[in-house]
Amino acid sequence: MKLSELDVKPQILKALSHMGYEDLTPIQEKTLVPILKGRDLLARAETGSGKTAACAIPLVQMIDPSLNAIQALILVPTRELAIQYVEEIDRISRHTDVAPFAMFGGFPVEIQKAKLRHKVHILVATPGRLIDFIYRIRSIDLSHVRTLVLDEADEMLNMGFIEDIDFIMSCLIHDHQTLFFGATMPEEIDRLARAHLKEPVRVELNKKQVAPQSLVHHFQYTRLGNRLKALIDYLKRKEISQAIIFCNTRHHAEKLIGDLKGKFKSIGYIHGGLDQSRRTAIFERFRRNEINLMVATDIAGRGLDFSHVSHVINYDYPLGLEAYTHRTGRTGRMGRSGIAMSFVTDKELKDVRSLVKANHIDPVWHGTMPNVQAASEQNRRRDRKKYQKRRTGRERRPPTRSITSSPGARSL
Repeated sequence: MKLSELDVKPQILKALSHMGYEDLTPIQEKTLVPILKGRDLLARAETGSGKTAACAIPLVQMIDPSLNAIQALILVPTRELAIQYVEEIDRISRHTDVAPFAMFGGFPVEIQKAKLRHKVHILVATPGRLIDFIYRIRSIDLSHVRTLVLDEADEMLNMGFIEDIDFIMSCLIHDHQTLFFGATMPEEIDRLARAHLKEPVRVELNKKQVAPQSLVHHFQYTRLGNRLKALIDYLKRKEISQAIIFCNTRHHAEKLIGDLKGKFKSIGYIHGGLDQSRRTAIFERFRRNEINLMVATDIAGRGLDFSHVSHVINYDYPLGLEAYTHRTGRTGRMGRSGIAMSFVTDKELKDVRSLVKANHIDPVWHGTMPNVQAASEQNRRRDRKKYQKRRTGRERRPPTRSITSSPGARSL
């Protein structure tokens, strides 16, 4: 569907044209009409498919700028995603009088209160800070909300926000439209949908392919002790315009950044322990391409859009299929090409086999390709032997005599 075919305000079309839009993505084409008609929606589509604009375009269209009140509420899991979401809405609404605002923790409450009193039509918020305003600060009016959006719903579930979301949704007691967006839809999200959505339109695109189709999945088998050398060799021999290198823990990330500094120019590091101003500054430098290599924990794998990222590198193999999906979705977005490179040791071969099967991936192996099935069987046999050895050791260990069970023993 062409941009010119959209039945929206000319000011929105003008902004979209300046943003370089020509054709709508499939998720945008499938959801715009139901949203504009006021239908509830449950939308699942691959990471990087254009879900943010699919939601933002109709919201800007439906806002009444003459009403100084919050008319759309968007819940997101992280501060970075809240900022990114507002920036996208701001670009789409630049030729209108629609006022978006992001509200999240780590930012002065008084400034946020002042902004809400001034003018906010579309509020993007993290659950924790919004509940502060509803329950503790008691300084927010949601009575005019016409549309509630739950974005990255699956990630909010993973981060333990499910009770917070239940509470927020229960606060909107008037009639309103509810939209759920996510790359995956776990059972708990389905439960929320059944409880809060009214006859929703269901849009499920690429159900069997949750990662971007323009993404090529590369793997390299290495021993744990050789992994750093393998990473450095890979970074030196490949043409990488910009890459995010993921580690599972802050400790691993700190060690890796120390090992890489001095070997590569323009390298950064991001993790959840940094204060908000510093995190925002690092992300902005990365967006401006001032940082070429960014070592990160999973905070950078949650819905953020970095248009220049050519490679996502899993130095530590991700803990679960959804973590792999969210990490690798930082490249290959909106049809652009991208490479996901994962370093795999013996203990992760079983996980790779599950990933390839579940996500219908055609893997590209660097160096020696391991026999994944045989290695998985070998790992299972090794684990079974370890278990049996521990069990045998326990059975052979003599029983411990209790002091108080001995004749004449004193009570301690």
